[in-house]
Amino acid sequence: MKQAVERSATPSPDSPDSPDSADVFAEPTERVRAGWTGGLSLATLAVFMAFMTPIQILLPLQLEHIDPHGKDTALSVVTGVGALVAVLANPLAGALSDRTTSRFGRRRPWILGGAVAGAVGLVVTAAQHSLLGVTLGWCVAQAGLNAMLAGVTTPIADRVPVAQRAEVSGWTGIMQSLGLVLGALITTLLVTGVWSGYGTLALLTVVLALPFVLRHGEPVLPRALRPDWDARAIARTLWVSPRRYPDFGWAWLTRFLINLGNALGTLYLLYYLTDSVHYADPGTGVLILTVIYTVCAALTAIPVGVLSDRRGRRKGLVLLSAVIMAVAAVILAFLHSWVAAMVAAAVLGAGFGVYLAVDQALVTQVLPQAQDRAKDLGVINIANSGPQVLAPALAAPVIAHAGGYTGLYLATALVTVAGGFLVRRVRGVA
Repeated sequence: MKQAVERSATPSPDSPDSPDSADVFAEPTERVRAGWTGGLSLATLAVFMAFMTPIQILLPLQLEHIDPHGKDTALSVVTGVGALVAVLANPLAGALSDRTTSRFGRRRPWILGGAVAGAVGLVVTAAQHSLLGVTLGWCVAQAGLNAMLAGVTTPIADRVPVAQRAEVSGWTGIMQSLGLVLGALITTLLVTGVWSGYGTLALLTVVLALPFVLRHGEPVLPRALRPDWDARAIARTLWVSPRRYPDFGWAWLTRFLINLGNALGTLYLLYYLTDSVHYADPGTGVLILTVIYTVCAALTAIPVGVLSDRRGRRKGLVLLSAVIMAVAAVILAFLHSWVAAMVAAAVLGAGFGVYLAVDQALVTQVLPQAQDRAKDLGVINIANSGPQVLAPALAAPVIAHAGGYTGLYLATALVTVAGGFLVRRVRGVA
């Protein structure tokens, strides 16, 4: 068995049958096809559409109806508790995925199961008429969607060769922004009402997961190679020592700071358009800026991903993306006009597109052990959700006491650039 596990060949990822289980920990060498990338991208789109649309649109509307005077505090409570669930659920689901010996593989059961659980959570949330009920329903949705996220983020490390990872990461990465845009369009133009919005998202979450789950097999984990299935052992693995694995630690910190900058820059965008730009319809303005941002991210993610794969270089492009995003923040800091906001959205999108493709590829190259890929990527994903909790606590005092929106966007630029420069501390990736 040991000799079999050490084989380097990887079966075709487009086979409907499960590939040879002996290759479960092998470093992938065969390029994945467009159908595989498309299926994974659709599943990723489902996750982020279900994540972002309630936070941006459905939860605020629902909570405004429940408590018109305390809606802001209520939204903070619901999203804050949900983010805490996400921080815990993602690496835990990843650890369980790494230990799954199903004949359908390690990732697909969690993608489909997480999609179903997330859909149930969305439907439960829609039926609530109290702050406590909405909070509990959203926690169920977050737990399910984070289990699904653990499943969709790992196949790139499992199945895609290093020389193709930035390209594939570009396709899956732009699904984050596209999910928000499509979710907003669906819940504002195609359906009306909170219940129909949640219901439509729940249905799409499951439907969009099916192509990847049903069409693309994966190696089965033999029971003899399964890591310890013990609560204490799993809990111990959730801590990844930055001293023992410094590249992993620096990659985590880089992602945390860049995502913190992104969270700071977007958190009060609606109020920025209202108070500083004086845009007549700030809600529509945010949607327009999001579309501009998404289009520009899509235009840079794939070409830069291909370039990064061909050159075999990641760190310089991560730093470049951070600098570009910081430029967008500086524009918002000093030029308070609608035209400047649109230019900043385009620049920010271009920079974030580069970042989405290259940073995800870099992260997959610093994972400590092949048998813990999903868990380790779950730990990395804390650097995505953690800033969403921290940003409100940092942004409010900056706006109040350190220069208003100019101070906020300058802080955004500084944090983002700091994250970009820290990627240079990663030694094992060019």
